[in-house]
Amino acid sequence: MMTTDRAYGPADAEAVAVLEDPDPVAAFWRAHRSGSDVALSTSGTSSGTPRTIIRSTGSWVDSFPACARRLDLGPADRFWIPGPLAATMNLFAACLASAVGADWSTERAGCTHAQLTPAQLASVLDGPPTAGLRALVAGDGLSPALRRRAEAAGVRVDHYYGAAELSLVAWGHDAADLRLFEAVTAEVRDGELWVRSPWLARGMADGRGFATVHDLVRLDGDRIEVLGRPGAATTAGATVELAPIEAALQAQARGGVVVVAVPHERLGELICCVTGSADRDAVRRWGRTQLTGARRPRRWLVRDELPLTPAGKIDRPRLVAEISTTDRPRHLGGVTAGTGQRVDREETRWEGEQPR
Repeated sequence: MMTTDRAYGPADAEAVAVLEDPDPVAAFWRAHRSGSDVALSTSGTSSGTPRTIIRSTGSWVDSFPACARRLDLGPADRFWIPGPLAATMNLFAACLASAVGADWSTERAGCTHAQLTPAQLASVLDGPPTAGLRALVAGDGLSPALRRRAEAAGVRVDHYYGAAELSLVAWGHDAADLRLFEAVTAEVRDGELWVRSPWLARGMADGRGFATVHDLVRLDGDRIEVLGRPGAATTAGATVELAPIEAALQAQARGGVVVVAVPHERLGELICCVTGSADRDAVRRWGRTQLTGARRPRRWLVRDELPLTPAGKIDRPRLVAEISTTDRPRHLGGVTAGTGQRVDREETRWEGEQPR
């Protein structure tokens, strides 16, 4: 029986709440030495609701040698981790660094390696020279175009896909180059990824040892294409999944593409595509010719800066709120005052519906 919504309860009372400690890394290693489990809070991006998960320290520690080998990470290195340790991927990176005897820091100076989200990597590339840095990118899908931009700037890039509940699932150089990580077995059920591995949090697995966070994927042998979490929109009476649309549009872009659904007073929701200014024309042109009916975005917005969560991930609820506030008829064809957001409004007409 699947138990992805299992709450932290009395049976887990001895698990160490490492994030409540002033030094979460030290607390993690104390728990490891004592053989205790650790309790970690999730952001809610996997399950939709923030909650506490329980995992053994070995479910991280036993994967560290493979990670260090892939990153060429050793005692002489220094890991830059700009995001908060409350994000499990950042705590994982800090514990990985300490496991191999490397230093880690929240400051970039003198660092050989970095734990970044794609949005953070893009910001780094817009700043001072980065040649020689080794970036481990996670948290969101890394586009091949951003990877190529990083490598052109002298940054060596590794990318992994995982979740707080699953830990490492797949590793590669970008989202189009992901292969299953060591000891991970995967299968697809109704389009969703299910994995079995030594890296799972406790209480996640079904009777066969597989667990899911409900991400949509395509799986070909050990190669995996992550389409995203299965958000859906109901627009003009049609229900459409957003993740496949975002994946298709992302393939046409050099930078990031975000597809969200925004409330609409007549149609329920409208699909909105947000890109950087350099990608807007190519992505919109492809979408208008290749996506039909309710699957075609009716809003095409340019946002060269996206709202981010404290962990550096795209803050989709905040983005939807901002679009809902600023996407008004008076903004048609122009830049919304004070937002830097450009709106291209299409007629919202299909299947016989009359335009406004």
